[in-house]
Amino acid sequence: MRNISGSHKWIAREGWPFILLFAAATLLAGYFFGVWWALPFLLLTVFSINFFRDPQRPVSNDPRAVVCPADGRVIRVEETEDPYLGRPALKISIFMNVFDVHVNRMPVTGKVHEQWYYSGKFFNAAFDKASLENERNALWVRTDDGRDVTVVQVAGLVARRILCYVRAGDPVKAGDRFGFIRFGSRVDTYLPLGTRVSVTVGDRVRSRMDVIAYFDDVDAALAPADTAGAMRPAL
Repeated sequence: MRNISGSHKWIAREGWPFILLFAAATLLAGYFFGVWWALPFLLLTVFSINFFRDPQRPVSNDPRAVVCPADGRVIRVEETEDPYLGRPALKISIFMNVFDVHVNRMPVTGKVHEQWYYSGKFFNAAFDKASLENERNALWVRTDDGRDVTVVQVAGLVARRILCYVRAGDPVKAGDRFGFIRFGSRVDTYLPLGTRVSVTVGDRVRSRMDVIAYFDDVDAALAPADTAGAMRPAL
């Protein structure tokens, strides 16, 4: 499995180029032009440190738990169709604003069976249409006991870069970082019907630390998804 830890203690590796650039600009502007010229760059440095923070958090050891994949606010909990696997599913959507942690965490332990990337538009990620019209990266993960989960990174109004560090065939573990979205976005998670949801619309949630749902511990996996129906061309 490739190294996807990506954390340098409390700062995500994706942020260091921005932090160092703005910090250098702050020092140079202050030295050559004075403190008032340096102030905008100082504010950008502080913003970058806040945006790219990657706090170290515990993760649930309950094998039934679906770990929260992103910091933010729950904006959708509904039964719908998983457009990537072509099956009825339970969808949980989490919206991240520019002040939230933007490291994305794997919701379950298992293996990545497929990955799909689509370039698209950049509507406000809080809008329903963003799920299928914005730039997005989807991962189909099958858990060790055979449940199929789809986790989708969706770019937002100002997001212009989705980063994903896992590929089809990679084993993954619940709570591990798998990607990053820069500057406002959302994460959609599609779960098998019958999964017990533990969040409601409007809840503020934290990646890795919180649990958004629990699998039924009586019935094992539902029937595995049919790969022939995955990611229909209509998307």
